[in-house]
Amino acid sequence: MIAALDPNGFRPLSIGKMANGAVVVSSETCAFEVIGAEWIRDVKPGEIVIVDDNGIQYDTYTNDTQLAICSMEYIYFARPDSNIHGVNVHTARKRMGAQLAREFKHEADIVVGVPNSSLSAAMGFAEESGLPNEMGLIKNQYTQRTFIQPTQELREQGVRMKLSAVSGVVKGKRVVMVDDSIVRGTTSRRIVQLLKEAGASEVHVAIGSPALAYPCFYGIDIQTRQELIAANHTVEETRQIIGADSLTYLSIDGLINSIGIETDAPNGGLCVAYFDGDYPTPLYDYEEDYRRSLRDKTSFYK
Repeated sequence: MIAALDPNGFRPLSIGKMANGAVVVSSETCAFEVIGAEWIRDVKPGEIVIVDDNGIQYDTYTNDTQLAICSMEYIYFARPDSNIHGVNVHTARKRMGAQLAREFKHEADIVVGVPNSSLSAAMGFAEESGLPNEMGLIKNQYTQRTFIQPTQELREQGVRMKLSAVSGVVKGKRVVMVDDSIVRGTTSRRIVQLLKEAGASEVHVAIGSPALAYPCFYGIDIQTRQELIAANHTVEETRQIIGADSLTYLSIDGLINSIGIETDAPNGGLCVAYFDGDYPTPLYDYEEDYRRSLRDKTSFYK
């Protein structure tokens, strides 16, 4: 068995061992606990791991490496019971929520996290702000993530099927709706609408990540700036589009400090190109279109 990680370590990869000596590899450490395996260590950027009858051998295929793990792993993708580069995902999200509360500038009555990936951030926000953390939204556990659906119609249908607001919790309250990110705005607009239809007097949207304004070339299905609401609208315009009473994004520095990987790598060992457009690798033949897109905020592809 051969496992390898790219020179930037964009995705997490870990090695574990079963009680019988069998070696296992997983993109998330939570999988080890499910099968009773013990975590050995993370695979390093540019490293290749060979497992055979002689055991585990570690080697490098390049020394031109720089840790730039996808920050969306901590924000959204990874399970909260996973550890990535020594940082527990749930703990990182709680710290993001706490920092978001420090950056939030509005009066409110309750905190409501959007299930499930935002619940940890909502806990941190509530603890830092002193506001009660309430279950104002209920998720249907049998639906898939909506932002990766291929069409707008399917995304909107998925949001309608995925969430319900609890009127007895939010009615008459100024609600802080904590979510992990805004991609196209479809989900946020629908959730704000659900909360207001359930009787919330105000809905303040607090996002546990910076404004997502740039495409990803490293495995996330976001290809052009036209797909991203933050790339084409100001914060105030986005607020109006989603129907919120206020909109607050976590700062980039707040994100980096909240995750807190022990490393000297730029941006705390994170790829934050989705938020600042500073990609850790060359874009090659896309570079000219990319530079033009930064100037005129148009699509990467015509």
